[in-house]
Amino acid sequence: MKLGILGSGKIVKEVLPVLNQIENIDVEAIAARNEEKLQKISKEFNIEKYYLGIEDLLADPNIDTVYVALPNQLHFDAMNKAIEAGKDIICEKPFTSNAYETEQIIEKAKEADVMIIEAISHRFIPNALEVKKRISDLGDIKIVSFNYSQYSSRYDKFMAGKIEPVFSLEASGGALIDLNLYNIAFAVDTFGLPKDVKYFANIDKDIDTSGIVILDYEDFKISCIGSKDSAAPMINTIQGTKATIEIPDALNSFGKFNMDVVGADKKDSFQFNEEDRSRLYYEFVAIEEILRKRDRKRADELLELTRNYMDVITKARFDANIFYPADKIR
Repeated sequence: MKLGILGSGKIVKEVLPVLNQIENIDVEAIAARNEEKLQKISKEFNIEKYYLGIEDLLADPNIDTVYVALPNQLHFDAMNKAIEAGKDIICEKPFTSNAYETEQIIEKAKEADVMIIEAISHRFIPNALEVKKRISDLGDIKIVSFNYSQYSSRYDKFMAGKIEPVFSLEASGGALIDLNLYNIAFAVDTFGLPKDVKYFANIDKDIDTSGIVILDYEDFKISCIGSKDSAAPMINTIQGTKATIEIPDALNSFGKFNMDVVGADKKDSFQFNEEDRSRLYYEFVAIEEILRKRDRKRADELLELTRNYMDVITKARFDANIFYPADKIR
């Protein structure tokens, strides 16, 4: 894979050391608007070329795949251009701003015979995969509670009137699409699409700074909490009539999990991840293999999951009367 990176933010700096550990991935170039930042990143990670525009990177004949790590609202246009350039795509979460954009991109990629995969870590982390296997051991599922609450370093600035992308409607921001997406995605991966979706959001300056999504599966309910205006311990539980699984970590990291069987004297603790591996390692190993083998069946399965996430996220956001500029029909 000859990879071009679009973006220079926090996630790029987390991804680059991981990519250096994976065979068959060569980072050819990076593109962003800030030349000083690009120079620094290129030097630090030994990237030979950088571009000040995504069009120049997409025109590079040596690049066959792009990793889209731009601000949320730019994902759609960047992927459109990448498809037109014939590049395969790895897109950071959230895939797009809404379900409508997601459908457009998937259909356009299919018509152009371009492979496209969303980068969202839990889908490949061994602990997360093992939990999904053990759901049937829990008996009848009754209550599921996921909580990703992390006080944002940008929240104080936001309250003072300086609005950065993560708290911006124009940038397709907010707690739901930034943090709660992980909770919703794992719920949907594990249990399928819910019968109903409700979002009870705390809204300030028109954006959700925290909130609770309720997913109704008729026989059981799931509470997904995402907060950027307050913090809480990372405690996630899947409660059944025979046992409960506890995940004491954010679902995008999934460092370990415990299983508490009804009537047992103690909890059993499980660790399937390699301790020295980044949470991102597993996803990029898997994605590289899918693209190298042109495994369209697996890629399509993952895109169907992405469709589901964006369907639920969009319904939740609309339920709370939160609308992005990107929601206007293109």
